[in-house]
Amino acid sequence: MSQKSKPLEKNGATNINKTSVWSRAFTANSEWLDKEEFLDVIYWIRQVLGVILGVVWGVLPLKGFFGLALFIVINAVVLYLYYSNFQGVDEEEYGGPWELTKEGFITSFAGFLVTWIIIYTGLHYEKLEEL
Repeated sequence: MSQKSKPLEKNGATNINKTSVWSRAFTANSEWLDKEEFLDVIYWIRQVLGVILGVVWGVLPLKGFFGLALFIVINAVVLYLYYSNFQGVDEEEYGGPWELTKEGFITSFAGFLVTWIIIYTGLHYEKLEEL
């Protein structure tokens, strides 16, 4: 006797004929039935953005408070534009704009700092010794 498996259920909804999370992430005004999926997309976009900005800051070479402040502003603005303009999400469904703005920020900041320090040190260390 074999038992047929049922589709996985999450929050009472079946996952039949759902489009991929990543295809919805890159499609404007997608429908997000599961709030956690959208928050996961915000989290991972922020992680990728942190590493990319860390590489750019290390190559440029930016340093000090200006680099930190610029990262915070760019990170917040890019994510705000993504969820408000590109996805058209109602912020209040997720606890307001502050909740979406801080989602995954600390880990993104950590990834940014590690990447920035490694790239900056690797490319510009000889210049630091001369000072």
